[in-house]
Amino acid sequence: MSLLAVDQEKCERDGICAEVCPAGIIEFKDKDAFPTLVDGGDKLCIRCGHCVAVCPHGAMSHVIMKPEECPPVKEDWLFGPEQVEHFLRYRRSIRNYKKKQVEREVLTKLINVARFAPSGHNRQPVKWLVIYERDEVQRMAGFVIDWMRHLIKEDSPLVAAMNLNRVVAFWEGENDPICRNAPHIIVTYAHKDDGTAPAACTIALTYLELAASSFDLGACWAGYFNAAATLWPPLQQELGLFKGNINFGAMMVGYPKFKYQRLPLRNDADIMWR
Repeated sequence: MSLLAVDQEKCERDGICAEVCPAGIIEFKDKDAFPTLVDGGDKLCIRCGHCVAVCPHGAMSHVIMKPEECPPVKEDWLFGPEQVEHFLRYRRSIRNYKKKQVEREVLTKLINVARFAPSGHNRQPVKWLVIYERDEVQRMAGFVIDWMRHLIKEDSPLVAAMNLNRVVAFWEGENDPICRNAPHIIVTYAHKDDGTAPAACTIALTYLELAASSFDLGACWAGYFNAAATLWPPLQQELGLFKGNINFGAMMVGYPKFKYQRLPLRNDADIMWR
């Protein structure tokens, strides 16, 4: 099969597929022609599926996806502006968790939602590491504390900037300021040389955090954990990522202990118009 296949009985030759193609590789050679690839288009295609998704007639197929394989948009499921605002404002950073494991199947479904996050040039570089067992999460948190103690000993400027003396004191008081007693940590990682990876991993974790409430889960960015995983070789070694890969973000995940009742306020947007 060629990269693109057009069902000529369904195609209305309206040119929509060509207009939305981000790589500009679909053309109509004349007004009566069907869409075709430009020369070398197969090497330029980013496999985004726009051409398949946008065709109102289901006429376009791509070598990696056919229209019947792509679920149709359900218009009655789409949010209006007020529902979107409520959904986004309802999101909370959850730092109190029930002592209950999340089923692996649920976490897998959550990640499978987050994997649809956009990435530069549709490279989809994001890989996922789930630190699943609670004891393992706590063991990893101990490496974060080791890093903080090292910074305190070295009198690093990060000590004051990140309140590390206070954090370590909390830990030594048998509290967990690192992972907040979350049962799971989800890490996004990718190859260190992929320039699209930092943004892609951040966006994917944002998708995951926003999607978590639909699974009755809560999530929170694990900033201390991610900083140590970025800067502390012993923790990097413990994570055991594939050679050449580094972490780009970490998220605590679990069942929330409490339910929030109101939408708190935030500063007004600081907008510049040009």
